[in-house]
Amino acid sequence: MLTVGEVHTGLLQNSTALSLDRTAQLLDLLTGERVRRSERPIAYAVSPDQLTGVDCRLPTGTGSRSRGVGTVVSHAAVTGGHVLQGSTHTRIARAAANRRLVWSHYLSRPGQVETIGKVDVRDMTRGFLGAAYQSPALNLGAISARSMDTVQASATLDHRPPFRAQRTCLRWVLLPSEDPEAELSGTFRVESDTLRTLELTAADRDVQTIVELCEDLALHDWLLTTLLALMEASLTGPGSRSQKLDRLRPAIDCLLHLWMPAARLDESVLSVWQALERRPGFTRQWESSVNRIRDQVSLSAIALLETPSR
Repeated sequence: MLTVGEVHTGLLQNSTALSLDRTAQLLDLLTGERVRRSERPIAYAVSPDQLTGVDCRLPTGTGSRSRGVGTVVSHAAVTGGHVLQGSTHTRIARAAANRRLVWSHYLSRPGQVETIGKVDVRDMTRGFLGAAYQSPALNLGAISARSMDTVQASATLDHRPPFRAQRTCLRWVLLPSEDPEAELSGTFRVESDTLRTLELTAADRDVQTIVELCEDLALHDWLLTTLLALMEASLTGPGSRSQKLDRLRPAIDCLLHLWMPAARLDESVLSVWQALERRPGFTRQWESSVNRIRDQVSLSAIALLETPSR
């Protein structure tokens, strides 16, 4: 059974960080269902899961036609009152009957898409993660983006973000391992300015822990990407040191305190984060960038102290 997902991450369209109570109200998207929330180690809230029915082509690397019918699971989440994510995933399994069944059959298996016709798992993985991925096929990204757009359109937001930032997308797959004792391992790739892919391999795992891993990775990749973009725009642009520091202020106010990789994750998935910390070294690059910002603040303070009073 193959599990696939897509996480979109971006800046919440509000001028200040939302309190946890306001965040929970914002994510109350399904009547009668509870918004999950936590305060430690950082404020975090996630909307109730929503099911979306799909009946579409499945992505394949070879371009061969295959069909999937079932449901996908999606939700929205906000971290630190500033960062919004839309996340969608499903498990793809071979159908017992090689034909389309009634919807009640698929609704009784939430978060699962059944294939109709012959499907190769490796071919589907290449299709989902590869550059030839076609949106008319199973489009989890559109559902993730819709989850974010629904939240961003809320009248409770003032739609005056403290800075401009691109959304990023993490597209991921979990391949079953033939070794029942195999540890979870993953390959992370930066495909473009906004697209990342993650290919995971493991024995049978709880899907929820994998989803949380991918959302945590997507969050911290967005934080690092956004911080680097703000630094480049601020420090290489024209102006005095104090003007450059003013342009960096949103990063200091909104981003620096959010860096807590793997803080909420189950121990069973920590091996993937540990591998990413070794190479490419997410936290090393983050700390180097933060130190550079602090150096700019220190130099600016020194310059102010050396300015003769009038």
